[in-house]
Amino acid sequence: MLRLLSERCATPDTTVVAIAEVAPGATDEQVLDRALNEKRLLITEDSDFGELVYGRGLSSAGVMLVRFPSHVRRAKAATVVEAVAKLGLRLQASFVVVESGRVRISARPSH
Repeated sequence: MLRLLSERCATPDTTVVAIAEVAPGATDEQVLDRALNEKRLLITEDSDFGELVYGRGLSSAGVMLVRFPSHVRRAKAATVVEAVAKLGLRLQASFVVVESGRVRISARPSH
C-alpha cells in the first residue's frame, strides 16, 4: 500500500513516510505526536489510534483508520488513495474510517 500511496499521493508539497522505516519501535503516542508536529495525515490499520484520539483526547493532524476484511484486501490501497484524493483538505484534524464500500469522516472530538 505504501508504494501505491507514494506514487499517487506524493506531490512537491506532500510526501509519504512509513513510520516503520523512519522510527521503528515508536509507540503509538510517539507516532501520533510526530504526525501532528509534521502536520501529516496518519494512515493506519491500528484501531488503538481511535482510543488515543477519542478516549484519551490526544490531538492529531488527522487519522485514517483502514479496516478491510482479508477477502477484499486487494482493493485496500486503491480505496485509500481514492479517499485521500476525494476528501483532500477535509482530512485535516478529522478521524476517517475507510472500509470496503464505505468511508466515514468525523471531526476530532473536543475535550
